[in-house]
Amino acid sequence: MVTGNGCLLGKAGCCAGPGRVRSPGWGREASAATARSPATAPGAMELRLARVDYLQVGVTSQKTMRLLPASGRRAIQKVVIGDLDGVITCFGIKKGEAVPVFKTLPGQRITRLELGGALNTPQEKIFVATGSEVRGFTKRGKQFLSFETNLTENIKAMHISGADLFLCASYIYNHYCDCKDQHYYLSGDKINDVLCLPVEKLSCIVPILACQDRVLRVLQGSDLLYEVEVPGPPTVLALNNGNGGDSGEDLLFGTSDGKLGLIQVSSSSSVHKWEIRNEKKRGGILCIDNFDILGDGVKELLIGRDDGMLEIYNFDSTNEPVLRYDHALSESITSIQGGCVGKDGYDEILASTYSGWVTGLTTEPVHREGGAGEELKISQEMQNKISGLRNELEHLQIKVLQEREKYQQSSHSSTAISAVPTFSVNDKFTLNKDDASYSLILEVQTAIDNVLVQSDVPIDLLDVDKNSAVVSFSGCDSEPNSNFLLATYRCQANTTRLELKIRSIEGQYGTLQAYVTPRIQPKTCQLRQYQIKPLSLHQRTHCIDHDRPMNTLMLKGQFSFAEIHSWVVFCLPEVPEKPPAGDSVTFYFQNTFLDTQLESTYRKGEGFFKSDNISTISILKDVLSKEATKRKINLNISYDINEGSVNHTLKLIHPKLEYQLLLAKKVQLIDALKELQVHEGNMDFLIPEYRSILEEADHLLEEYKKQPAHLERLYGMITDLFIDKFKFKGTNVKTKVPLLLEILDSYDQNALIAFFDAAS
Repeated sequence: MVTGNGCLLGKAGCCAGPGRVRSPGWGREASAATARSPATAPGAMELRLARVDYLQVGVTSQKTMRLLPASGRRAIQKVVIGDLDGVITCFGIKKGEAVPVFKTLPGQRITRLELGGALNTPQEKIFVATGSEVRGFTKRGKQFLSFETNLTENIKAMHISGADLFLCASYIYNHYCDCKDQHYYLSGDKINDVLCLPVEKLSCIVPILACQDRVLRVLQGSDLLYEVEVPGPPTVLALNNGNGGDSGEDLLFGTSDGKLGLIQVSSSSSVHKWEIRNEKKRGGILCIDNFDILGDGVKELLIGRDDGMLEIYNFDSTNEPVLRYDHALSESITSIQGGCVGKDGYDEILASTYSGWVTGLTTEPVHREGGAGEELKISQEMQNKISGLRNELEHLQIKVLQEREKYQQSSHSSTAISAVPTFSVNDKFTLNKDDASYSLILEVQTAIDNVLVQSDVPIDLLDVDKNSAVVSFSGCDSEPNSNFLLATYRCQANTTRLELKIRSIEGQYGTLQAYVTPRIQPKTCQLRQYQIKPLSLHQRTHCIDHDRPMNTLMLKGQFSFAEIHSWVVFCLPEVPEKPPAGDSVTFYFQNTFLDTQLESTYRKGEGFFKSDNISTISILKDVLSKEATKRKINLNISYDINEGSVNHTLKLIHPKLEYQLLLAKKVQLIDALKELQVHEGNMDFLIPEYRSILEEADHLLEEYKKQPAHLERLYGMITDLFIDKFKFKGTNVKTKVPLLLEILDSYDQNALIAFFDAAS
């Protein structure tokens, strides 16, 4: 259903006719070319930015805030933002205060906001995606378009280029032109973002989908042109330099594990130009923009992350990005853009956060140089602002007290209705490849009081440096209730974001639960659940080494493609919930802890699983058998065990085990060496090895503290490998486990391999 004039561009945009020249019209050069302040004049490379908080709207989604093009070269730009209450707020800044231009009534949650308009004109029409509908508004707030799409799911991503509209639900991509359906594509995994390369440079439409399976899918019409592998699940796409660079083919991407890269996407292939690894272990990237904040004539790269880190990169002589500036906000940054917002002539970076704050980092100096008269004027302005804020705060406090009394009276009346306050929780549960741990990030729109974590499977809670919450553990009985962990995190005041780290044990699967209680009255709580999967430490990868010694598990039976896919979803992370298109599918996985691998190929009636780790095959055999039994499906299970795979896996474990044993020995020596040092007064008499341990004592203790039960975990994996090897031969060797542990205590790789071979 389309109401309004049935065109994305409005009446003014329809005059170009069918023969119009296509152009994305996304460059905002006119609005970016604002006058520079002396502090950011060309050649001045020092960057000093002052933070300004403008206003707060409702909770926001990714990419829902934009700056409208300025009407003149030095004019202040208006800000437009949409929130999950369905409200679009447009405002400008006057004398440091936010002045509303328009504000719509609440409605369905807004998941995307983009600017559009006729090609080669200022992009000042506002488009929002809400549910399965796209609405268009003028810069004054008048609605001119209401387009009900044929999507059965809510819109997750949106891009607009002239009269072309590109929409994505979870798995479905649709292309519309003047609100008429043009092309359709069903993706193999969830779509996180969509972008189209600039058409006036390429003379054709090239849409690109950022998909959860670490792939960018380049489309042509309704067909897949080719796929581009990226180092992490891509969460956001942006045109390099705002226009795709000189060729129009340069595409920036950010990933959920914090990596950033540039790819040149041509009509037949792609070229990776550069990539920034997330060395500082910062959050995932949610938004990207290009803006010349340094004033040197070259646009910098603006990055917003889900841990609240705002970063500015400029480029060195080799066109490689270098981190120039960063600023930490307290919550995830959902949108970012450069422009002129607070004061004429002073550029700034504007960011919106999860809880709806619109915050600027401005080049306007905090303390201006000038005469006494100017200082007095600034001081008076500041005093007036402080006075206004105090009056507003007092008014709000009185209003809160009145409403609280009103609530107390109504709650005790005979006609009282129970009302539980609602609040939004933004959560993320992801596997980190670097340390084989899961990150659980909980973000609430208001301050968190406490979080109770409960697990029915054995897991380790790891320390997180930036976590200021106080954790306390409660005793729990694992036998009757399958309750292995009960921990409470008590947060400090104004904490809205909490990050936890856990490490699971493969083969032990169940549910992790988080009870989130914010600081609101009356007290309420939200329960969030996360599945710990049987092969929880496996991560999707694009390819594996086929030359490794592989063990094979084969299943045959009367099961459908959808049924065996659901079993694989149950066993392994990062598998799409819906069965992929086609009659069969192959997925590759890598164990993030041991670097072993798994190949999974299945279709209706049969499945093949290959791994160089016999324990992986054993876990799959047990779990898949149970799942089939639950559905009363008879399985014909066969396997082919490669004896060489056991020694191969032991060799993969060896460097990790050797390192942990050496680390444990060094840590055990630290106290004795420190006592010797105090007694003797110096370390000169010690051998170099012991002197090195004392010098690195703090680092060794910190590293050891970060790896609780790491050695025990490796012992457990070797023990499982030993038991699984003989289980496939029909032999129970559990009585030999104590002897195995003795060999591990005095570890020697050759002795361990000999024990495995002798037990045969």
